[in-house]
Amino acid sequence: MRIYTRTGDKGLTKIFGNMSCKKDDIRIESNGKLDEANSFIGLLRAKLDDDHPWQKGLFKIQTDIMDMMSHIATHSSKRAENSVARPDDGEVFCEQWIDEMLNEMPQPHDWFILPGGNEVSALCHVVRTTLRTAERRLFTLHREDPVEEFILKYINRLSDLFFALSRYELYKAQLTEEKLRPFRRIRR
Repeated sequence: MRIYTRTGDKGLTKIFGNMSCKKDDIRIESNGKLDEANSFIGLLRAKLDDDHPWQKGLFKIQTDIMDMMSHIATHSSKRAENSVARPDDGEVFCEQWIDEMLNEMPQPHDWFILPGGNEVSALCHVVRTTLRTAERRLFTLHREDPVEEFILKYINRLSDLFFALSRYELYKAQLTEEKLRPFRRIRR
């Protein structure tokens, strides 16, 4: 089986249901940002030991993103034809993981922090910011052709999760976060 179709040479790509759309369509842009986030999650997993406690959860997230990308690549008129799994437990999955970490950490989070600290924490921030971009693109798509609610919620929680993972990594490594300023302070 060939991996090239040559349709991309003309700026077109196929989506679910054998429909065509332009490569710069917001649907393709949305999936591209999720693909990018998923690749960074793969890099994060490669940086962690095979038996690291995050591996199982990150694997679930990666497979869920692939499933969501199939649904995003499906126009609402063809939605009933797409039998790919619907990871509609993602919102709760993320919230539970976030709560577990925050319950272990001693201090409240009420300041802006600079991304970094160590490689794993910094990579969690890269994933977080890529997911935020994907979320913005998804809401643009949502105005054109409604995106299923479970996808919008899951992507939003994923960016929260990777923020919590970045902080938790520094906590476990006994590294200090670089605090910029408290949330309450208003710049003038």
